[in-house]
Amino acid sequence: MPIIVNLDVILARRKMTLSELSERVGISIVNLSILKTGKAKAVRFSTLESICEVLDCQPGDIIEHRKGGI
Repeated sequence: MPIIVNLDVILARRKMTLSELSERVGISIVNLSILKTGKAKAVRFSTLESICEVLDCQPGDIIEHRKGGI
């Protein structure tokens, strides 16, 4: 899949756990895990905005498009 989710990378850089992000954003760990593993079919802009606010990053830091799926 050419859409890559780098949520785990950003979390590591911020020294934050998925559990802490879940609490601060108000989204279940299960839903964040689905997003983190790239299995999400969609993400709401409001969810992405909340994650970016907590992690102090841009949407492009979390979601990346790679041509050819490499």
